Amino acid sequence: MLTDTHTHLYSDAFDEDRKQMMKRAIDAGIERFFIPAIDSDYTAKMYELEKTYPDHVFLMMGLHPTSVKENYEEELAHVEEQFKKRTFYAVGEIGIDLHWDTSTLGIQQDAFKRQIQLAKKYKLPIVIHCREAFDEVFEVLESEKGADLFGIFHCFTGTKEQAEKAISYNMKLGIGGVVTFKNGKIDQFLNEIDLKHIVLETDSPYLSPTPHRGKRNESSYLSLICRKVAEIYDVSEKEIATVTTQNSKEIFSI
Repeated sequence: MLTDTHTHLYSDAFDEDRKQMMKRAIDAGIERFFIPAIDSDYTAKMYELEKTYPDHVFLMMGLHPTSVKENYEEELAHVEEQFKKRTFYAVGEIGIDLHWDTSTLGIQQDAFKRQIQLAKKYKLPIVIHCREAFDEVFEVLESEKGADLFGIFHCFTGTKEQAEKAISYNMKLGIGGVVTFKNGKIDQFLNEIDLKHIVLETDSPYLSPTPHRGKRNESSYLSLICRKVAEIYDVSEKEIATVTTQNSKEIFSI
């Protein structure tokens, strides 16, 4: 059994073949799918996905950093409103993204901090999005560190030192398609990180693993990521699947 800890299955990219895509994933042994939020535009689609696959789909709620714009107060109010209505398994994905827009750094930091505090209120993990912003993300984590701060550093692509720093804040490392890239770099040190700190993810429809790089990603490709991680650690795919699924259970409490 495998767990995809981060997959956008409600994406428009799957509108034409979502049923077949889900069947491929479940047939490939992926039984649990954790679904990150982006903003209020996707909430209804997330709920519909959960309704269709209640035994497999587990939802997060949060405001993605690239959606932190002038109306972010309204978006954060939407997030808080959803938490009052029902159960979620994490606050995510949240964080800082300086790839597309550096002018919003201040409000991204504010939204990130407030959503970490929301996670603490509900005793939930956070799922971090970090793009070209390791120092800025670590600065916020440092200000919020404690036993009640924990979660996943999604799509981890940093250095060994950054990996160790993320782990020091009670974060698991989300390992996805980048681990299969020739220039991905994380494969060079990953086996120096104890497996207890690792979870697997696809981030589908983005970041397809080799040999599908550049094409639409889907959750069934998690088996390719598992295979590569097994090669890196020189253990069986079964062990990777077992350990990373157990790690996901510890994070999401399910």
